Amino acid sequence: MAIYAIGDVQGCYDELLRLLDTIAFNEHNDQLWFVGDLVNRGPKSLETLRFIKSLGDSAIAVLGNHDMHLLAAACSVPSSNTKAALKEVLAAPDRDELIDWLRHRPLFHHNDQFCMVHAGIPPQWDFNQTKQMAQEVEKALQSNDYKILLKAMYGDKPDIWSPMLHGTPRLRFSINCFTRMRYCDAEGRVEMNFNGSPGSQPNHLMPWFAVPNRKSLDMKIVFGHWSSLGYYEGHDCYAIDTGCLWGGQLTALKLGERVERFSIDCSDTKNKVGKI
Repeated sequence: MAIYAIGDVQGCYDELLRLLDTIAFNEHNDQLWFVGDLVNRGPKSLETLRFIKSLGDSAIAVLGNHDMHLLAAACSVPSSNTKAALKEVLAAPDRDELIDWLRHRPLFHHNDQFCMVHAGIPPQWDFNQTKQMAQEVEKALQSNDYKILLKAMYGDKPDIWSPMLHGTPRLRFSINCFTRMRYCDAEGRVEMNFNGSPGSQPNHLMPWFAVPNRKSLDMKIVFGHWSSLGYYEGHDCYAIDTGCLWGGQLTALKLGERVERFSIDCSDTKNKVGKI
């Protein structure tokens, strides 16, 4: 079985199908790992969700920040700030089925060789801590009280890990790391909002994967989220958000003893659905 990790799709359904043709994906023999952000800015979020859901066990998708935003929007009346692509999902006849499927996706996935998250892993977490924190958030998302978490998850604090964190702050920190983080300082304090490419950040910040002595150094980590970083391979990490939405590429990474990259060129789709 071949495993292909796929970069942020963000509703670019047509490009996704072209990429799957390029790698000759066979849903009976192969498996796709999606790094999250299946929806939001591109023109076909609804089609993207339906398609990936239809693949069953042939597709594993971790949750990204845009996916979490869709889940939160499903808990309230869509506002003028809700993107048109998300409104289409929320108005769909199979909306409840899609939302239920999405909130049962993991935040962390792994096999014997590779791990996958949407954004990053804080430097204080090793494999077991990462797995534990993902499971804690997943349990809350999949419970009957999931709307409480989704309404309380927004915010940038706490910004540093402590095992003493509990309740909503503990879950919020975990969600932010799994779905939003890019930079940390040398002490492991997470900067949630700066999103420029490495080299443009303030001097005290560094990419999360470059923090010295991070406890996940023994893990091979595939992630997305960071289009200004582009494709990156280093520190046993593979960044595969290559900016399809912005006219860049959509990337698939064949995972194995030898990692192979496949990418297709994409047209600029960011203005096809509403204002971003």
